[in-house]
Amino acid sequence: MNISLENVDKVSACLTLKLEKADYEGEVKKLLRTFCQKAQVHGFRPGKLPMSVAIKMYGSQAKAEAVDHMVSEKLSAYLTENKVQLLGQPMVSDKQPIIDFEKQDDFEFLFDIALKPEFTVEATADDHIPYYDIEVSDEMVNKQVDDYAQRGGHSVSVDEYADKDIVRGTLAELDENGQPKEGGLVVEKASLMPSYFKNDEQKKVFDGVKKNTVVTLNLSKAYDGNEAEVASLLKVKKEEAGAYTGDFSFQIDEISRYMPAEVGQELFDQVFGEGQVKSEEEFRAKIKEAIAANMAHNSDYKFLVDARAHFEEKVGELAFSEPLLKKFLQNSHRSEKSEPMSPEELDKAYENNIKSLKWELIKDKFANQLHIEIKQEEVKATAVGAARMQFAQYGMMNVPEQYIEQYAADMMKKEENVRYYFDACLNSKLTAALKETVTLDRKTVSMEDFNKMFE
Repeated sequence: MNISLENVDKVSACLTLKLEKADYEGEVKKLLRTFCQKAQVHGFRPGKLPMSVAIKMYGSQAKAEAVDHMVSEKLSAYLTENKVQLLGQPMVSDKQPIIDFEKQDDFEFLFDIALKPEFTVEATADDHIPYYDIEVSDEMVNKQVDDYAQRGGHSVSVDEYADKDIVRGTLAELDENGQPKEGGLVVEKASLMPSYFKNDEQKKVFDGVKKNTVVTLNLSKAYDGNEAEVASLLKVKKEEAGAYTGDFSFQIDEISRYMPAEVGQELFDQVFGEGQVKSEEEFRAKIKEAIAANMAHNSDYKFLVDARAHFEEKVGELAFSEPLLKKFLQNSHRSEKSEPMSPEELDKAYENNIKSLKWELIKDKFANQLHIEIKQEEVKATAVGAARMQFAQYGMMNVPEQYIEQYAADMMKKEENVRYYFDACLNSKLTAALKETVTLDRKTVSMEDFNKMFE
């Protein structure tokens, strides 16, 4: 067996792998022996198939399997041992000779390889990167307090309607004289939220009404002719809703109002756990701390965006093997879809790929310079942190740790999620390392001004 690598230019190479019969003959014999033991062929007892028959029946296939396995194994070993800086995967060359496993004993395989461009980059204190500390305003804290109060609230029964209340009762179809229609539709225990009506005139029907009174309304007008809304309320098929354009009476049996929770000990325990917070001052301080932590993630994200732009400009243009990378992209696309990309689609895919590829190469350099390593337990911890933050966004601040860990473990069962959390962990460690290495030009900004930076 012989493997050689010849550079075509600085960013591409051709790898040649030659196999002789002696290289793979042992593997072929092993495959044939297995075939003899397991094959069920008419006229022969199980496990007693002669080798001569196995060679005739299975010889070429066994040779192909043995050669394919050896090529894959030796190719991978060569690239690893020689630290070949390739991009993507080796691709069968367009110059590859036709292989005939029935007639050939010696084989030559040609592979095209796209190489990483050579460049140097280093992060130092001479690199100035802006860092924006986001100010946590009283307004942000107040908004979060109100949000928690809303989530922790409950419904109460009231006697008089006000905006955003829910009214429940019986709907009855009326005739043209405003009387209950004989054989007309009646819906008991119907629920309405007049503030969601599209028609202001129909909203006013409920102004100041009290429980145990009857009002007249037109549902078709209330929902601006939306047949799906009317059908859902009247519990009829959508295609039947158009028949109910007249008035209905509504006997109001109940008026329900959602009341936010009081800002007190019960809400404190609900949000942060029993006994963790004992006053409104502590409650607001904890909320401010949580918002600040979340804002720090936003600041770090913006920092990495700016760091990327800074170092990409510092590195300048990089050379890539456009033909080979486009070939790789097209091959990857074909493995997922039957139709190849058009030239325009391929150009766009290549352009987008190069943008992300350049930054990935720079990150690899920084990982070596700043001694960044990603361990499996760190990826898991990143997933757990993401799960905890997701629960917190829904106001669930005191979820038991075992539930959070189980949720994260379920997410990690999908390969795409593992890659996502690996990248998130790498970006987090890279951000922390760069913040310790470069010079931060810090500036405190409002949330509004920070958001404008992304417009």
